[in-house]
Amino acid sequence: MLGVLSIGLRRRAPGAWTVTPGLINLVLLVVDALVYFAALALLFGLRGKLGIGAFFCALGVMHFIETYLASIFYIALPFGIVTSPGSTVMFTGKLMLLLLVYIREDAAVVRQPIYGLLIGNLLVVTFAMLMRGHELMALAPGRLADFVFLDEMGALMVLGTALLFIDSILLILLYERTRSWFENRLLARLLVSGAVIMTFDQIFFFLGLHVLTGAPASVLIGGWAAKMAAVLLYSVLVYAYLRWWEPSVSDARPILPISDVFDTVTYRERYEDLLVRSGRDALTGVFNRGQLEGYGRRMVENAALARRPTSLLLIDIDHFKDFNDRYGHSAGDEVLRRIARNIMGTVRATDPVFRYGGEEFVVISDGLTDEAAFLLGERWRQAIATGSRGAPREVTASIGIASSPADALDYDALFQLADRRLYAAKAAGRDRVVGRGGALGGAVAKQDRAGLRS
Repeated sequence: MLGVLSIGLRRRAPGAWTVTPGLINLVLLVVDALVYFAALALLFGLRGKLGIGAFFCALGVMHFIETYLASIFYIALPFGIVTSPGSTVMFTGKLMLLLLVYIREDAAVVRQPIYGLLIGNLLVVTFAMLMRGHELMALAPGRLADFVFLDEMGALMVLGTALLFIDSILLILLYERTRSWFENRLLARLLVSGAVIMTFDQIFFFLGLHVLTGAPASVLIGGWAAKMAAVLLYSVLVYAYLRWWEPSVSDARPILPISDVFDTVTYRERYEDLLVRSGRDALTGVFNRGQLEGYGRRMVENAALARRPTSLLLIDIDHFKDFNDRYGHSAGDEVLRRIARNIMGTVRATDPVFRYGGEEFVVISDGLTDEAAFLLGERWRQAIATGSRGAPREVTASIGIASSPADALDYDALFQLADRRLYAAKAAGRDRVVGRGGALGGAVAKQDRAGLRS
């Protein structure tokens, strides 16, 4: 297609050098990328004032010229590389910018332009087919519509946005996966994620381009090399943006197994925010500590006024800090979720479950006597220990129980007594339940009440 060019500087005479077209093209390509990124990153950075729609509109407007250039506009670079600014600068830049949107916003936001572009390009193809039914007239000699070109453009636009849809999801998944490889080394994560996905993209886009336009293999090889260089440049630019334009926002998502990444790719962050605002704990879905101080306190006080029995159960996972230190917070989070599910699956619909602290849960059971509460606590203790078998380490729980009116009439005294019994269970060896006449016997309950009176 185009011959192999020199590196960029060609010696014309002794002591004299001349700039080759390949080097000029390379410099202009870098300028193209810098202008493209600077303009769109500025719009994204101003989304708080202009709204993110301005950024999305600018990204979408560039899609047509991106496809046009990728189908017909090719240039030669040093080392014999043949590429198009459409795919090298614009498509690669768009994909890296969408990753930036995901990092700073969430997947629910980043999917908007992806779906919009895909549906818009399908409409282009649909209208191109409808236009064939019109009787055409020439505005001037030789000025008739070129349906062959329109067909090629429409097909490439649909192919491009279909690849964009797949590329974006794979890029987000791979970016999340690289956390376990590179931890918080952001530049390495951007580089590896971008290079792998753009290699995949180049192979499949070339196949479509070859079928539609007869593009030679040099376009595949040259385009891949140019895209790798573009990934390097854009990774540095995105890294700089994340470190200096919006340095206050930390890229500190937890490390997720690949099966959980789809939670992040959909509505995980917004769902967690909704849980927090509705009084729910974001990790486990049970009520949070603030709800315990309000709703839980009122339950105990109302039951005391009505002279109904009420039990407060305080559950603490044994040696949970050691578990986190040894197996990681991701494994610890899964244990918390599992135990919360066990508890919620056992209590009545009227019994609220609260997450009191890091590994502590509270359940308030209106109408449950101390004997019935002890049996319920023992069932939880056994379910937690049984459910952990086969895990890297056994997980057990200690439970303290206090009941009204037998132990106390007000919320604070009831909670304090349950807390004392919880620590009695831990002091006796953990993995046990302590109530008024519980695992450690009536002497412990009597000692607890004496401690409260003193």
